Amino acid sequence: MAEWLKAHAWKACRTKVHAGSNPVLSANMISNLYNKSIIHSEKFNLSPNEIWNIISRESNLEDYHPFCRSNSPIEWNKKNHSDQLEYLNGTVLERHFISWKENKGYDLYIGRKDGRKSHVSWRIKRISDHQTDLSIEVHPWIFNKGNRFIEFIPFELFVRPRLKSYLKSVLGGLKWYVVNQKRTPRNHFGKIKWFS
Repeated sequence: MAEWLKAHAWKACRTKVHAGSNPVLSANMISNLYNKSIIHSEKFNLSPNEIWNIISRESNLEDYHPFCRSNSPIEWNKKNHSDQLEYLNGTVLERHFISWKENKGYDLYIGRKDGRKSHVSWRIKRISDHQTDLSIEVHPWIFNKGNRFIEFIPFELFVRPRLKSYLKSVLGGLKWYVVNQKRTPRNHFGKIKWFS
């Protein structure tokens, strides 16, 4: 079963995005494209503005992402944001931001340059002047865009546990960075095969 899943995932990684797709989508359109999502949130003893200043910086993942080898900008200005994320295992993905709301969060697509894309939402929610909730929600493309019944088992057994652990590590890395004021060690919360 594990070998079949690995082979299926590799084959899907090489499949190109359909030409003519619209990158700017509403929440309803997103839910129509993907069957399920994985979400994780953490509370921070920072204001929304302070969180925003960290996660909106150029190359910001290098500071706190525990599986990031490098985070290089492709385009990073007031109007357009896109960058490249290289994981510790050598996998390189591109992030193209489709919405950017100061102190609120952003939406992006992430995937191989000519491959299928997952949709990711980062959301900042004010709790008080000095406390903020930050969440990341991922709509992964793998086992998540076809027949719900057929894809249910591989998604729940193969995709959800890894991505849930990944999101916990990313936000845990951000929290570690905020507390210690230095770069989060790589693989600090343990290795994940897809990224380490």
